[in-house]
Amino acid sequence: MEAVKVKVAIVGSTGYGGVELIRFLMGHPHVEIVSVISSSSAGEPIADGFPHLSELMVQNLDGVDPREIAQKADVVFTATPSGVSSKLVPQLLEAGLRVIDLSGDFRIKDGALYEAWYKQEAADQKWLEQAIYGLCEINGEFVRDSSFISNPGCYSTTTLLGLLPALTAGWIDPASIIIDAKSGVSGAGRGTSLTTHYAEINENLKIYKVNKHQHIPEIEQELTRAAGTPVTVTFTTHLVPMTRGIMSTMYAKLQGDYTEEKLVELYREFYNGRPFVRIREAGKWPATKEVFGSNYCDIGFSVDERTGRVTIVAVTDNVVKGAAGQAIQNLNLMMGWDETTGLKFSPVYP
Repeated sequence: MEAVKVKVAIVGSTGYGGVELIRFLMGHPHVEIVSVISSSSAGEPIADGFPHLSELMVQNLDGVDPREIAQKADVVFTATPSGVSSKLVPQLLEAGLRVIDLSGDFRIKDGALYEAWYKQEAADQKWLEQAIYGLCEINGEFVRDSSFISNPGCYSTTTLLGLLPALTAGWIDPASIIIDAKSGVSGAGRGTSLTTHYAEINENLKIYKVNKHQHIPEIEQELTRAAGTPVTVTFTTHLVPMTRGIMSTMYAKLQGDYTEEKLVELYREFYNGRPFVRIREAGKWPATKEVFGSNYCDIGFSVDERTGRVTIVAVTDNVVKGAAGQAIQNLNLMMGWDETTGLKFSPVYP
């Protein structure tokens, strides 16, 4: 007999993260999508807004009602804008649901720091403390059997996976870290704005939120946790004229005589048994096209003997490993399933 499937609801199903959750979960062997939810489009067929789902998902969008969600689902993904989850998620948890939140509302454990960067009222400290920061390769053991996961940000995931092994080993100077990050336009969400208007972004490269990006305190929080000492970084973000993909190029001063080959060995040992991080051979560099549509993070290195610095390059698909894919990876760990379930397939290429 077929095992009983876990019933899943997706709040925010009309955003890029939400619709990517639908794409992956439709093929997940242990999951049944019982509700797709949108506060702005309730009552409308989801295929009206996403014609690529025609005849694949014949469901009308539900409204946001925690009691109704609790009657239908076991697990809820909340792919909502910041400031929404902080109010909605506690209601879902109190109704007995497991929650995986894709917003930034529970990532930063210091409520005052969250408010300074996000310009929103922070969630109650009780819930900030309860949320497990779901960077699977680092906190996977804490995710297992938990009921509340805060899914990391896309830039944060890419950057942290690139830096944490070297930082934890003490191979780089925490005070020297500079991060140059670039993202495809889907990272800005589906809403229209002048910033993402085709004529504005096509054939263009834009820097934005200089020294003000809300992922900065999240990155610094996790680097500080790993280093055991306060870490501040220079973090700069750019929009590039492509749909998906993040490349995070990181620079740091080496604290010792380490070659590219030694870095490859360190990183492969650190991520041993973690199937979604792939470490390139010395002298080989990852590209965003090589992880497109997948849950992989690819990492490469270059050591500059002249300056004593290392360049670390990490790439992910911001909608997958940076959002929906990692959320499902967290679901798999939470439920005690194989971590790769519903996720292990080749990136789309070319």
